[in-house]
Formats: sequence, C-alpha cells, structure tokens
Amino acid sequence: MSAPAPTTVFVYGTLMPGERNAHVARQGGPFTAQPATLPGHRLLHLHPEGYPAVIPGAPADTVRGIALTYAPHAWAAALIFLDALEGVRDTPPLYTRDRVTLHTGAGPLPAWVYVYARADRLARPGATPVPGGDWLAVPDRARPPHGDR
Repeated sequence: MSAPAPTTVFVYGTLMPGERNAHVARQGGPFTAQPATLPGHRLLHLHPEGYPAVIPGAPADTVRGIALTYAPHAWAAALIFLDALEGVRDTPPLYTRDRVTLHTGAGPLPAWVYVYARADRLARPGATPVPGGDWLAVPDRARPPHGDR
C-alpha cells in the first residue's frame, strides 16, 4: 500500500508568509508553516516578470523556503488557488506541481513544489540565479508593474 499524497506544499517566493501572494495560500484553509529547504534545485529571479522560478539543479543546490502543511480537509480547496496562481493548467503550463522530499528541522518531509516549466523562457535574458537559493535576499522582489504572480 502506498503512502497517501502529501498535503504539504513548499513555497519559496511570493507565496511565503509576508510576501505579496501569501493571501492566495491562506484562501485554501488552515495550514501550519515551518522553514524547509529543497535539495537538488535552483532558484531563479525572472526579470522583468518579477517572480521566482525553481528548476532542477545539481545535488549540492538548495532552495530555502517554507513548508505549508494543510489540514486534510483543506487540501483540495488549497490546490484550486495554488494551481491557478502557478498556471498549472495554462497552455503551455507555466509551472508543474512535482512531488519532492524537503529537509526540515524535524527531518524529511514529503511535499509538492511548483517547478518552472517554460524552458524557452529560461534561455532568454532575465533569468538570474539567486545566490543561496533564498528569495528573501532578492532586493528588488517587490510587485512588478504588471501581472499577478
């Protein structure tokens, strides 16, 4: 018998508590939040879009963020809002929702993460690696003049 799907999502940018899209994460219902890291991935800052992108990286790469664990009854509702913001159902998708294992102070935690899906965009200028994989260290992460991500 396989383990149930996680009700945790790793947020690493505008969905983190205190950031500009934190209200979207709260629309889904109650959750607990804890610091976490995502190994084997890299964080990029997209310009002029003004939002982050996580992509697969080297084993030593790490992204810092927050694990939001929703109450089981709130998970389905949360996915509606999260998937919509992340463009999972756009054509082509902006992000995909992938299963990962996070590192937390309490140990490994199965979770979902939104991985940037448009490789063609990453080949153009304005996809800047974020040193240390920490979105909060990006000085110009304020809301862009257009868009909602």
